[in-house]
Amino acid sequence: MIIFFSVILTLASLLMIVLILMHKGRGGGLSDMFGGGVSSSLGGSSVAERNLDRITVGVAIVWAISVIALGLLMKVSA
Repeated sequence: MIIFFSVILTLASLLMIVLILMHKGRGGGLSDMFGGGVSSSLGGSSVAERNLDRITVGVAIVWAISVIALGLLMKVSA
C-alpha cells in the first residue's frame, strides 16, 4: 500500500509541475501554445484556462490525499 501511494504521489507531483507551468502568467504562459490565449472580450478567463484550473485543483487534491495517506501509513507501520 505504501508503494501504491508513493507512485501516486510521484505522478501527481510531476503532473502538478507541468500543470502549473502551463498556467498563464503576467506575460502569457505555456497555455497560450495550446489555444489558451484566445479569451472573450467580455472579461474573465478562457475556457481552456478554466479547465486547466479545474484539472490543477483536482491533481492537487489527489496529491494532498496521497501525502496524508502516506503519513498515516508510515506512522502505523513504525
